[in-house]
Amino acid sequence: MSSANTNPRSSSGQVRSSGAAPRVNAPARPPQRPAAGGQAARPGQRPGLVKPAPKAKARKARLLVSKVDPWSVLKMSFLLSVALGIVTVVASFVIWTVLDLTGIFDGVNELLREIAGSESGGFDLRQFASLPQVLSFATIIAVVNVVLLTALAMLSAVLYNISSTLVGGIGVTLTDD
Repeated sequence: MSSANTNPRSSSGQVRSSGAAPRVNAPARPPQRPAAGGQAARPGQRPGLVKPAPKAKARKARLLVSKVDPWSVLKMSFLLSVALGIVTVVASFVIWTVLDLTGIFDGVNELLREIAGSESGGFDLRQFASLPQVLSFATIIAVVNVVLLTALAMLSAVLYNISSTLVGGIGVTLTDD
C-alpha cells in the first residue's frame, strides 16, 4: 500500500498535495454495548438466546404397494399366530384358575343339583372341565389356529399379488414430520 493518497480531493472537497499523509478516520463505534455472551441485545428478546431455525416443510412421498413377498408374509404370520396361540393357552389357564378361586364351579354345581332335584352327586363340573382337560383343549385350538392363520395369510398375500397386477396395488402417502 502506498502511503500517499492518490485521490487529489479529500472528503471535504479541498485539494491536497500529493506529498501530504492521508487522514485516517477512527473506526465507527457500535450503537450499543454487546451483551454478556458476545451477542448484541435486541429489543424484545432476551440476551444470549439464539433465534430458532425456520421449520422445513414436510415432505410427502406417494408410494404404491404393488407386490407383497409371500415368504415374508408366511414368516410373520407364523410368528404372530404362535404368539396368539401362547396367549390363548395362558389366558385359558388364568380364566380357569380365577373361576376356581372365586367358587364359580361350586356355584354351578349347586345350581345344577337344584335344577335336577337330586341330593346325591349328580353332575360335577370340575370332572368335566378339569384344568388338564381345559389346557389340552386350548392347546389343540392354538395349534389349529396357527396352521389356519398362517395358511390364510399366505393365501391372502398371493391373492393380493394377483389382484395388484390387474388393478395396480394400494397407494400410500408417506409424510416427513
